[in-house]
Amino acid sequence: MGPPLSAEAVPTPDPSRKREGRTVREAIAAATTRLNATSETPRLDAELLAAHLLGIGREAMLLGRLDDMIGKTEFDALVARRAGGEPMAYILGHREFWSLDLAVGPGVLVPRPDSETLIETARAHFAGKAGPESVLDLGTGSGALLLAALWEWPDARGIGIDRSDTALVWAKRNADVLGFATRATFRLGDWADGLEGPFDLVLCNPPYVETGADLPRDVRDHEPAEALFAGEDGLDEYRRIARALGPLLSQNGIACIEIGASQADRVARLLSAQGLRTRLFRDLAGRDRCLLVHS
Repeated sequence: MGPPLSAEAVPTPDPSRKREGRTVREAIAAATTRLNATSETPRLDAELLAAHLLGIGREAMLLGRLDDMIGKTEFDALVARRAGGEPMAYILGHREFWSLDLAVGPGVLVPRPDSETLIETARAHFAGKAGPESVLDLGTGSGALLLAALWEWPDARGIGIDRSDTALVWAKRNADVLGFATRATFRLGDWADGLEGPFDLVLCNPPYVETGADLPRDVRDHEPAEALFAGEDGLDEYRRIARALGPLLSQNGIACIEIGASQADRVARLLSAQGLRTRLFRDLAGRDRCLLVHS
């Protein structure tokens, strides 16, 4: 051992020197305050951003890492992005859908829990029967609906169609990472143009927001407008889909189509005019969400 330090050699704290970092607890509190004006869930957002920066799950952070130090510059940069309205899913780089962890980012619609109603509806329909062997996802986006269906029915194969090259990049990436690359094919296309059926299950979450509708800032300013808006009444894409849907269905096939909460009757009439029958299903919040369609 070396000689003991003399009193003169012992460093003393400099109270005027600011600590470069903060504890996770302190950072979350400050971020929550900053996000109060721009987020409906400021505390949750702050916690998720901190966990993301630490590279661990939120629960693990809350249980044992709140007194760790976290980089101020890096964390403040993430908080600034959220305060500027960027969707949390884009900042974190992923979103869970049907228990699948999907990569998402600019240029693709963020998957939402409401859309899981389509998979729930299809699962209930096929319960006790042979599951679908062929699945079509019109407007596949991140691939969420198609990949959820392939996970639910391991013997199925499917095709995802989208008119956005960017969205297809995300969908293919998700299929590769989740191990569905040999069962999922993705194509650039405009709904069913040039597509031949039949399919046992058609899934579709089309744009259905009225032009000029008041949307949350993170949706309006960041998510792709072409995946959201569909004319003055929000029905433009349903009109096209209704005309194309019948020939795509196999003899006992069904389609599950997402709708806005006030659109059920109007979309059902469009489909009825094409000789198709519908049943309405609601999401967990009790809102009209899915039309099951069959011939």
